[in-house]
Amino acid sequence: MDNLYLVLAVVIAYLLGNISPSTILAKMAGKDIKKEGSGNAGTTNALRVLGKKAALITLVIDIGKGVVAVLLGGVIAGPETAMICAPAVFIGHVWPVLLKFKGGKGVATAFGTLLAVNWQLALICLGIVIVVVVLTRMVSLGSVTAAVCFVVLAHFMEPGFFWPGLVMAVILIFKHRANIGRIIRGEENRISFKKQT
Repeated sequence: MDNLYLVLAVVIAYLLGNISPSTILAKMAGKDIKKEGSGNAGTTNALRVLGKKAALITLVIDIGKGVVAVLLGGVIAGPETAMICAPAVFIGHVWPVLLKFKGGKGVATAFGTLLAVNWQLALICLGIVIVVVVLTRMVSLGSVTAAVCFVVLAHFMEPGFFWPGLVMAVILIFKHRANIGRIIRGEENRISFKKQT
């Protein structure tokens, strides 16, 4: 029976990850988020293609589903299962079966899972993202840097989450491989902090 609850929690987490607010909002606007901008179904591309309001909605929902998946996993089958639900919802976001396995890069959802597991560690990683983005204006570099730092920090701050977190960090970095290539070549897109008029 315990195994049944574990499987149930993981399946629910994965399906939660399939919810793609940017895809839904784009369809409502008569657009295909996967064919515009960077082609990624995440917050940054939602900002480029759909605007600030859609980006904020995307960010909140993507973070929220990570939080809910971990907390729900804990309620259904206990704390160990909650840890497994973190990569499950993340993978559901990155490779959603309901969207033909074409999802986002998982940064916001990974942050949501981390918030539910250890909010202090989550805020440290967020701080790393903010500092790197402010200094370089590259969101991708901030995300990758935080993923690398997370692996080290989790070893000391949340060892029980190290392996599930490592899986997510490796996938996140892999999904940013094209961005990493552009960063190396000096071709990566940079965001502007100037107020548009």
